Amino acid sequence: MADVPPIAIAALTGLVSGFLLSVPVGPINLTIINEGARRGFLFAALIALGSTAMEVLYCAIAFTGFSSFFGNRFIKAAMELFSFAFMLYLGVKFLAVKKISEHTRIEEKLEARLHPHSAFMMGFVRTMGNPGILVFWIILAANFITRGWVSPDMRGKTACIAGVGVGAALWLVGLSWAVSLGHRKFNEKTLLRMERFSGVCLIGLAVAHGFHIAWKMTKDKM
Repeated sequence: MADVPPIAIAALTGLVSGFLLSVPVGPINLTIINEGARRGFLFAALIALGSTAMEVLYCAIAFTGFSSFFGNRFIKAAMELFSFAFMLYLGVKFLAVKKISEHTRIEEKLEARLHPHSAFMMGFVRTMGNPGILVFWIILAANFITRGWVSPDMRGKTACIAGVGVGAALWLVGLSWAVSLGHRKFNEKTLLRMERFSGVCLIGLAVAHGFHIAWKMTKDKM
């Protein structure tokens, strides 16, 4: 990894995280599946691009608005502990899900107020109505910077944010295409399996992160 430019590591970190964070089946994925089945690939792809634009905006806010706080070692420690608890909570939540909701209360209020008329704005507004995405990106931005995967300068942050956009678009547009080809395969049981698989992955990441925190605490005491 020593020969890999930091900007390439930042871009790859953003691409992988943007892709993986788009996989859990939530309102936006369900919207793409339903609309793609009814209206075809282009309409679903525009929803996907609108969602990606808002995802990138949330990611940019996390990196540019909160990164100045990550230099303090006490804040670093608090963020690492919070990220462990947050990933564990989400993992258990995804694993225990029994029904996938197409809307959240915030999304319903935003759509009632903004009245998105285009497919792009539908994806944009529905992702805007999920502020948990911003919280997740704040946690990830802290971890990426403190672990040296993303350099704290503008080049590193920009590369990571761009990678997030590409990764999210790959999954969401790819899902739009897959649904337009064979939407009958995406029944509720399939969606629930995807959601629970995401939960297992998040719990695994939380456990690995917990071991990393414990290892660091043991190392500091020695």
